[in-house]
Amino acid sequence: MPMEHNTALDPNSDLDNGVAAEEARPRGGRATEIRTALQEEIETGKLPPGSPLDERALAARFQVSRTPVREALQQLAARDLVRIAPRQGMSVARLSISQVRAIMETIGELEGMCAKLAARRVDDELRAQLDVALQHCQDAAIQGGTEEYAQANAAFHEVIYVGSRNPYLADLIRTARRQIYRYRLRDFVTKAQINKSMQDHLKVARAIQEGDELAATQQMMLHVPSGSTGFSEFLARMPMSLFDTEAGET
Repeated sequence: MPMEHNTALDPNSDLDNGVAAEEARPRGGRATEIRTALQEEIETGKLPPGSPLDERALAARFQVSRTPVREALQQLAARDLVRIAPRQGMSVARLSISQVRAIMETIGELEGMCAKLAARRVDDELRAQLDVALQHCQDAAIQGGTEEYAQANAAFHEVIYVGSRNPYLADLIRTARRQIYRYRLRDFVTKAQINKSMQDHLKVARAIQEGDELAATQQMMLHVPSGSTGFSEFLARMPMSLFDTEAGET
């Protein structure tokens, strides 16, 4: 008569098996996947500046050992997205106020140049694309909320980047915007903010459509809050806990 074998169920067996399966993959590849996922969460503000990062919790979340998690966090630290402090652990890196100001000034100048080139090289196709982008912004302002308008806003700017016909300049702006996006999540919280953005978009679009390089540059630079007044208004909306105070503000 065949003997029956009773095997006790281990509540941690599924997790252990998941870890084993993941660890069987190339370690460097798994670390890169974890880094990509965390980088997306940091850059979009899902993990706000200053958020603590626990290796053990992240290993459990991604069902891996702590080794690829540690490697991923080191990669993010090399990109200045994670801060590793002795005896204090790891956290999402915070930018200082002066760093944020510098990045936003750079974006303002680059966006102005992009608008100027778009005005210089405007054609009927770009004119039509700007009208469509403006309509999407208006629809999002009326029917959507903060997230919907933020997406429409990004699409409007993207039309101008492509319209500049300077992919190097466009990539510089995209990279800078990714750095600062987590500090711009409160740009479209109120209807007043959205309405002002809409009016700015209209002025920028009309200047580009008319081929007016000077007006396109000026209107775009007024649109990006890099000046003293615009930056002060931006700063007033931000919790000071999101900024690095160790860098020494003047």
